[in-house]
Amino acid sequence: MAKTSSGSMLPWLGLALIILIADQFTKILIIGSYRLGDSTFITSFFNIVRAHNTGAAFSFLAGASGWQRWLFTGIGVVATVFIVWMLHSHPGQKLFSFSLACILGGAIGNVVDRLLYGYVVDFLQFHWAGWYFPAFNVADATITIGAVGLILDELLRVRRAR
Repeated sequence: MAKTSSGSMLPWLGLALIILIADQFTKILIIGSYRLGDSTFITSFFNIVRAHNTGAAFSFLAGASGWQRWLFTGIGVVATVFIVWMLHSHPGQKLFSFSLACILGGAIGNVVDRLLYGYVVDFLQFHWAGWYFPAFNVADATITIGAVGLILDELLRVRRAR
């Protein structure tokens, strides 16, 4: 099975599945309740808004002619395979595996959007004094948490090696 001497990857795959479900559930709520561009003021610095992103982070390549959908889908699929392999190889490394599971759940969530809609559904929007941070979603947030976790894991690893 998916077991090594240092643990099982199944809990990490379970976490990724929970993230995927939360991501898709929130996006379904937004799609069902908002039209593209609709926005709800929540606080002086936060809105719920329906936005579509055909690009990557910060709408990178969003203006391309459509090929980017398949490029980013392919990257997501390759990343998924690589992350599952890494989880299988290192399930006992808790921070590392937690971080990978966060990235895995988020990556699959955004790939599902690209396959279903041709774009990623974003809806969380922070702003301050007329400046708006690009809208994002649960998948993006967990990918970011995972990336920060990987950096922290590496810093701790280097520190332990001294």
